[in-house]
Parts: sequence; structure tokens; C-alpha cells
Amino acid sequence: MKTLKDLFLDSLADIYYAEQQLVRALPKMAKAATDDPLREAFESHLKETQGHVTKVERVFAQFGQKARSKKCPAIVGLVEEADAMAAENKGSPTIDAALIAAGQKVEHYEIATYGSLKEWAGIQGEDAVADILEEILEQEKAADAALSELARSRCNAAAQEQNESGEAEDQRRAA
Repeated sequence: MKTLKDLFLDSLADIYYAEQQLVRALPKMAKAATDDPLREAFESHLKETQGHVTKVERVFAQFGQKARSKKCPAIVGLVEEADAMAAENKGSPTIDAALIAAGQKVEHYEIATYGSLKEWAGIQGEDAVADILEEILEQEKAADAALSELARSRCNAAAQEQNESGEAEDQRRAA
């Protein structure tokens, strides 16, 4: 029978794998972005994500465990989807909006995972671990909020504007 500690460590191995995959994926997303503030947001979150890898390693150590990865099918799918969205929208005015959507899907997965891990650490009396996980959780929430703000203030409107000007040009040609 699995214990809560087993579930915690198994889920921690899953998010450790996810963070390592994101260290590889975020530079590609930054490179694909055409909006400079979006590119900068991905680059900034890459630095945070590298810090998350280190913090997760500290959490494993707090439990007397060596950090280990467990393949995370969810993050594999989300990264594949981000790659596909970037490829399908390359050269299109929608590329930045697509990258934000892909990024937010990842953030929401991380928020759900770190929220559960934090609660499980707390219930096990691992307050120092819960504090580390809370730090990561807050950074993930902030990254999600930053992506939402970029979508609202820049990228979605820019994509729509370019689409509308393209549609107007298509109508002129058809006339």
C-alpha cells in the first residue's frame, strides 16, 4: 500500500522531470516569439525554471532522497503541443498568442502539481519543504499572470489586428 510520502515522492519525481523538460523547451519558445516582451518573459521564466530544478533537488534532500526523474506524460504532451502550435503558427500573426496559450497550459499543470505537493508536505509536518514548494508555486502563478497580461495588452490584439488587415487586403483583391 502506498503512503502519502510515497505519493509525494512519486509526484515530486514527476515534476522534477517536467522542470527539466521545460529547461529545454523554454529557449525554443523564446526563439519562436516575435514579441520582444514575450521573448523576455520566456527567457526570465527559464532562469526561474532552472532555479525550480535546484529547489526540487533540495526537497528530495529534505526527505533524505537523491533527486530522481519519473517520465511525466502530461508534460511530454504539453511540450509536443507547444512545438506543434509554434510550427502551425510560424510566420503567422497568431504565433505569439499560440505560444502564450501553450505556456499557460504548462503553467496551469505546474500550479496544480505544486499546490498538491505543498499541501501534502504540510500535512506530513514538513513545513520547510512546504515553504520551498510555496515559493515555486508563487513563481508559477506569477508567470501565468504575466502571460495573461501579455496576451491581453499586446499579443492577442496584435494577432487580431494583423488578421483584420489581412482580411481587408483579401477583400480588396477579390473586388
